[in-house]
Amino acid sequence: MFEHQQKDHIDAVMKANPEFRRLYHHHQELDSKVRDAELGVLPLHENALHGMKKEKLLLKDRLTRMWSEIGTA
Repeated sequence: MFEHQQKDHIDAVMKANPEFRRLYHHHQELDSKVRDAELGVLPLHENALHGMKKEKLLLKDRLTRMWSEIGTA
């Protein structure tokens, strides 16, 4: 997420905005768990995996909105 942004800019936003930082780290954690589940490393029921994917997408949408607001501020 935010692969096309400079790391310095992302770090500055995370330092200045605790909510963005918390959501970003939670998204990264979910991304890792989803990837592990899809690879079979983390055994998860299909419903749990679906829920994690949905939460991850909602977080991405929220972070993207926040990023847009920060960029226009």
